[in-house]
Amino acid sequence: MSLNHPLFVRAVAQSVPTQPATGTGRLFGDILVDAVRLSSIDVDRILTFQEGTHVRFGEAGQALGLLTEDDIRYALSVQFDYSYLSDDSSLSRELVAAFEPASRSVEDLRALRSQLMLRWFDTRSDRRSLAISSASHGEGRSYLAANLAIVFSQLGERTLLIDADLRTPRQHKLFNLGARAGLSDMLVGRAGSEAVVGVTELRDLSVLPAGVIPPNPQELLGRQRFSTFLTSMGENFDVIIIDTPAACAYADAHTVAVRAGAALLVARQGRSSVPQMAQLTQGLRDFGVSVLGSVLNDV
Repeated sequence: MSLNHPLFVRAVAQSVPTQPATGTGRLFGDILVDAVRLSSIDVDRILTFQEGTHVRFGEAGQALGLLTEDDIRYALSVQFDYSYLSDDSSLSRELVAAFEPASRSVEDLRALRSQLMLRWFDTRSDRRSLAISSASHGEGRSYLAANLAIVFSQLGERTLLIDADLRTPRQHKLFNLGARAGLSDMLVGRAGSEAVVGVTELRDLSVLPAGVIPPNPQELLGRQRFSTFLTSMGENFDVIIIDTPAACAYADAHTVAVRAGAALLVARQGRSSVPQMAQLTQGLRDFGVSVLGSVLNDV
C-alpha cells in the first residue's frame, strides 16, 4: 500500500488493556490471577475443561463463564506488550486504536504508520513532527490524529499529540482531560512543561491540549516561539502528531504544517471537495511542506 493512494480508514468506535502487568511471555492464567481477574481455583477448572476439549485457555474460560472478552484482551496485551483501554475507561470510544486493536480500521492505521515511518520519521533525526490537515470542517482530523498517536505509542515510540486547533479543539475531550492549560498557555509563558499530560493507560503517549482559546491563534502559531517549542519537544519525543483547524477557514493550518515540515491530508467520503483538497495540497507544497499522502475516512 502506498501513501500516493488514499488509505481507507473506517471510523468505527470499538474496544483494548488498562496498564498491563509487567513482564511478557507468561501464561494466561498467571497474568489473570496477578491482576485479580481470576482465582487459582478457577484456573484449575479451566485447565481441567481444556483437557477434554483441547480449546485455548481463553475460550475455555469463556465457555465456563469465568472470563470475559475484556479479560482475554487484557491477558493478550500483557503477553504481547501493548497498551489498551478497558471497557470501563473514561476515554472516548473514538480512540479505536486503543479500544479495538484487532479491528480492520486499526490494521489500516498500522499500515499508515509503517508508511509514515519509512517516508518521514525514520529518514532524518530532525524529522519529528507531522501536521494532520484537511480543507474543511468535519473531515476527521482529530480522530485520525488521536488514533495515529496511539498506534505510534504502541510501537514503543515516545509520542506527543498536540492539539494546535486553537479554534475548536477536541483532543481534551477525546482523552477526558477537562479544562486545563495547554499549547496556547505555553506559547505565552503562562504554563510550562507540566501542561503536557502523560496518558497513564497508554504507555509512551503524552497529550498537549489546546489550552485556553486565545483571541489571536494565527499570531501565536506564527511566532518563532512555536518553532522553538517544536524543536524542544523533538528532544524528548520520537514522534509529534499535530491536530490543526480547517485550512479553508483559517491560515493556522498552513502555519502549523510549515513549522512541522510535513503534513498528512484528511478527506471524508461524500463530504470533502476535490478542488479544495487540490488547492490545499498545492498551497502546502508552495510553502515547502512535504505532503506525505492522504487519508479517506468513512469508506
